[in-house]
Amino acid sequence: MIAVEFKSRVSENQIPIPEPFQKKLEGSKEKEVRVIVLIDEPNYSDEPVFNHLVAEQFLAGYADSDSIYDDE
Repeated sequence: MIAVEFKSRVSENQIPIPEPFQKKLEGSKEKEVRVIVLIDEPNYSDEPVFNHLVAEQFLAGYADSDSIYDDE
């Protein structure tokens, strides 16, 4: 199996395959292929609401019984 990686843009819910890679896939028509899509996430870490939510979720997992570790 060969693997290819390329950047493209979603257009009308389709991902165009660049010309050089189309030639590599010619023998694969009607065959099963594996597609991996990675989408950059927006950077929420700069937003105060996000920072508050992260701290709230982190502390939600803290139990009173964990306080024995605070003295060390």
